[in-house]
Amino acid sequence: MPRFAANLSMLFTEVDFTERFARARAAGFEGVEYLFPYAYPKDLLRRILKDNNLTQVLFNLPPGDWNAGERGIACLPDRVEEFRAGVDEAIDYARALDCKQLNCLAGLKPATLDEGEAWQTLVANLAYAAEKLAAEGITLCLEAINSRVDMPGFVLDTSGKVLAVIEELDAGNVRLQYDLYHMQIMEGDLIRSMECLLPWIGHIQFADNPGRHEPGTGEINFSNVFAAIDRMDYEGWVSAEYRPSGETGSSLGWFTGGI
Repeated sequence: MPRFAANLSMLFTEVDFTERFARARAAGFEGVEYLFPYAYPKDLLRRILKDNNLTQVLFNLPPGDWNAGERGIACLPDRVEEFRAGVDEAIDYARALDCKQLNCLAGLKPATLDEGEAWQTLVANLAYAAEKLAAEGITLCLEAINSRVDMPGFVLDTSGKVLAVIEELDAGNVRLQYDLYHMQIMEGDLIRSMECLLPWIGHIQFADNPGRHEPGTGEINFSNVFAAIDRMDYEGWVSAEYRPSGETGSSLGWFTGGI
């Protein structure tokens, strides 16, 4: 089976955030990710990871005002300085948590912003981030997020758009973050897509569709998908980023018993 990680922003939410690490370890996970670490002291998170013998797999660059609906600021021309400050903050946390991958959320394009200007801003910001992260030995991941259900207006909503950015950047440390849930909505043909995209994939996430719940609740054949990932000799993490349809422990049959 693939090397699975737990997304603690979605799993084990029955307990406070700092208690979720121990729950994940007890369930058998060896790696964790979550959306953002910035609300917690670096030293606290580092200690919790060490105490539970967990690897920090990934987290996101600061996204702007998440609670107000912002989903990244990398495409916004008037937020460049804020973006650059966020890169520095993310690197500071990544050093402390020994995290080797950071994801950048491209952001939602305002209707008043020219598409070309948004794209140029995105590429320039990502070039800055890639260079800074490369100096730290960190990979920059770019996630394609569906614009049909979850994030209308998201700038990078297909794997093709992410590959176009990667080609334009021509940086050795930029990879595609492939989310099975989002790409099932936007593109389908998951196994063949991953096989073709494998050289550019740095991280994989999953949830079933529709509903974004655990494997077995929707249309994706995860038994086939996970077996295919094994056949591809993919060496990265595969992270459970779903909303459990009930209590988290009862949603883990795909992990503890296989599917």
